[in-house]
Amino acid sequence: MGWNTKWRLTFFACLLYQVYDVSASQEVMKKLTTGFAKALDQCKEELGLGDHIIQDFFNYWREEYELVNRDMGCAIMCMASKLDLITDDMKLHHGNAHEFAKSHGADDDMAKQLVGMIHECEKTHVGVADDCMKTLEIAKCFRTKIHDLKWAPSMETILEEIMTEV
Repeated sequence: MGWNTKWRLTFFACLLYQVYDVSASQEVMKKLTTGFAKALDQCKEELGLGDHIIQDFFNYWREEYELVNRDMGCAIMCMASKLDLITDDMKLHHGNAHEFAKSHGADDDMAKQLVGMIHECEKTHVGVADDCMKTLEIAKCFRTKIHDLKWAPSMETILEEIMTEV
């Protein structure tokens, strides 16, 4: 086997590993999203939010979808609170968030990476006074980081998952 053939095989093996890694990460993100969404209806009712919040949530992972609705930040904050993912001062509870990620399929390294990304986004938007707007900005920052890693799940797949659980 010549050097050129070995190089091609090595390159192909690395490419397959990356595709598998991205696919596995997208699967974990799908599970995290559907797990997180379980509190959506309850929060929608408690906060008196309209059906537009469902549309915003459905489009969350679409990069081209502009998240501008303050209500979306309020809904995310409510859902995170119901899942014990935030502290009393509205900051990410690192331990609970780490366990939530692991309970939805993330390994320890991925869970740490996800928590770290959210924490970075929190630090970036520390100056935003309104808690709902701050949460919305953190969510947008997190979405961008997930897209940069090519981990964003398809919302159609998530919707199918949610519908089969109903």
